[in-house]
Amino acid sequence: MSKIIIIGAGIAGISVAYGLHTKLGKSHSITMVNPVDYFQFTPSNVWVGVGWRKKSDTTLPLEKYLSKFNIRFIPQALQKIDAENNSIYLLDNTKLDYDYLIITTGPKLAFDEIPGAGPLGGFTQSICTVDHAETANTAYQKLLENPGPVVIGAMPGSSCFGPIYEYSLVMSTDLRNKKIRNKIPMTLITSEPYIGHMGLGGVNDSKSLLESELRKNDIKWITNAKTTKVEVDKIFVSELDSNGNTIKEHVVPFKFSMMLPAFKGVDAVSAVDGLCNPRGFVLIDDHQRSKKYPNIYAAGVCVAITPPEQTIVPTGVPKTGYMIETMVSAIIENIAADMDGKPATAIATCGALCLADMGNTGIAFVAIPQIPPRNINWAKGGKWVHWAKVLYEKYFLFKVKHGWSEPVFEKYFLRILGLKRLE
Repeated sequence: MSKIIIIGAGIAGISVAYGLHTKLGKSHSITMVNPVDYFQFTPSNVWVGVGWRKKSDTTLPLEKYLSKFNIRFIPQALQKIDAENNSIYLLDNTKLDYDYLIITTGPKLAFDEIPGAGPLGGFTQSICTVDHAETANTAYQKLLENPGPVVIGAMPGSSCFGPIYEYSLVMSTDLRNKKIRNKIPMTLITSEPYIGHMGLGGVNDSKSLLESELRKNDIKWITNAKTTKVEVDKIFVSELDSNGNTIKEHVVPFKFSMMLPAFKGVDAVSAVDGLCNPRGFVLIDDHQRSKKYPNIYAAGVCVAITPPEQTIVPTGVPKTGYMIETMVSAIIENIAADMDGKPATAIATCGALCLADMGNTGIAFVAIPQIPPRNINWAKGGKWVHWAKVLYEKYFLFKVKHGWSEPVFEKYFLRILGLKRLE
């Protein structure tokens, strides 16, 4: 019997746990380790951040559902990985041995790289976790009582841009519904070289589509923005040209600001010799395996992916739900093959399916593969995108409750759009 440990219980972790259970049955031990005792559907945080959802709407207790499928759950943070001896140590010094280790930790949020950034000890909000999103909503409710300027954006090195567009446009919709949009000027500040770049070099007409939505909502923007520091009521930004020269220094006032930070690998993972790149992201081969430790696999935000192009202000590559699902599928197949003494052959498609909600409308992006040149490069907008994201939220929470392992939504959603799913 093989011992399999999964570190992290987000979209990647929960999907790989159920997938391995389905593929391997009860003949092998599966253990999941996570710092908190609940699953959180991160894409819903844009709604939590304006009070459209509560934490209880988008989270589920892990022990309750994992135990139904004989998956052991330990609600503890990771302290150390001893990759040479196939073991990990938890925060209380508990040692767990493994035959296969799967890293799905998500990122470390590098607020510390920008003075004054972050919800803990800083002056900006975040929607990276559901707790952050709830804190952001508390600050947003105060803004409603005492309106003033709003700044939303992404710091240098960020690799998650969809949420800044979603949060800006969802907030604008909410403010219009409350009939106080006219009292709250909004500015979007992003490290992207242009609106709609999204860390992907753009997807189809993403530039014009997103610029149009920002204009319709009276949201100003600053691109090639190098945020340098944040103070209690203002953010300092250097706007750069295509040669990296500063063309304007901005001091943007705010009463509410949500700025996504750069991502790094979590400390316990990045500390393993030869496992990660300098930013702490796991270096993998074509089969999702560590390049140094062949019994360690990784999926999701923690994986190192080279950006499609070097941008003036650093930007990373996003890892969307569909891309993560294909990583997970490859891991499951390759672990099963290794157990049977066969070579790894499964390779993740690494395509992007992004449903960007804008409150009462939205834009869907499909990029397969995620990095250009692509076989599919598609984007469309409409009210249907908002409802598609609502459906995806309900689907994934249902999936967690019932142990589904097949990425049914992604598979059939692409078919509905008339796009062939490429494996």
